[in-house]
Amino acid sequence: MSPEAHLLRISDVEVEYRPRGRARVRAVAGVSLDVAAGQIVGLVGESGCGKSSLARVAVGLAAPSAGTVRFAGRPVTPLGWRRRPTDEVGLQMVFQNPYASLNPRRTIGGQLLDGVPAAVTGPARRTRVTELLDRVGMPASAADRYPHQFSGGQRQRLAIARALAPEPRMIIADEPVTALDASSQAQVVNLLVGLVRDLDMGMLFISHDLALVHEIADVTAVMYLGRIVETAATRELWRSPRHPYTRALIDAVPQIGPAPRLPATLAGEVPDPANAPSGCRFRPRCPHAFAPCGDQPPTIDLGGRSAACWLADPAVAPATARAH
Repeated sequence: MSPEAHLLRISDVEVEYRPRGRARVRAVAGVSLDVAAGQIVGLVGESGCGKSSLARVAVGLAAPSAGTVRFAGRPVTPLGWRRRPTDEVGLQMVFQNPYASLNPRRTIGGQLLDGVPAAVTGPARRTRVTELLDRVGMPASAADRYPHQFSGGQRQRLAIARALAPEPRMIIADEPVTALDASSQAQVVNLLVGLVRDLDMGMLFISHDLALVHEIADVTAVMYLGRIVETAATRELWRSPRHPYTRALIDAVPQIGPAPRLPATLAGEVPDPANAPSGCRFRPRCPHAFAPCGDQPPTIDLGGRSAACWLADPAVAPATARAH
């Protein structure tokens, strides 16, 4: 796919924090990722891997320490206290907690009107609010109510309606269903997927739930401690993971069927990013670690997919390790 075909291009992005009294924290350590129109890219990894830090930079809520983010071919301007530039309004975000992202002191209709383009005037603005509510499966009467009057699943639908108000081309959904019950999760996920397909938007769907991403994403990128360790078409990645961390995430998903399988627990915890391991960051937890893992592995192009692992390099990996 040509560079021009990508709506969102994240190139070599780094995010660093400098907490007072603590060592520098490198939450994102050089991530590159592309999302095209009509495509859902899933970004998965355990909590603490830097996914939300990357999301904030991708949508312009924070500036990267290094690297670039481009939306529709133009650099994304980090937001301050000013309005987002008009040509970047098409990049929107759905947050994890809809109650925190909606203003509790304003009606839903008022918040949706904030996002309706200025070109829509007069009675057509209220009509647009009704259309937005209908698109996310909410009644027109919701416009006159406040966020606390809705359930968690309903609030997330309303947050999605607000993100849709400026007619976006790209949505970044950061753990949008984590705080919801199973029924509400299914409804919100189906809504988001349907919107991407119907409106030809792009979506970066961020989650720690690989099984959920497997069901909805066209492409999956696996993130570990600030780095992308594997990227592939979702079905291919699930069928034949090339990085041990990806394999561990898949093995941690319960299998229900003729031969049910209990989940396998990945040993250890995600290290403190302020004190990240040298070389391959997954090395202390990897059952296949060998001598070259003391050096940072390159990202190996595997023909339409990639993996940042020495085991993926046939010139380096021992035959016994490749067999795994």
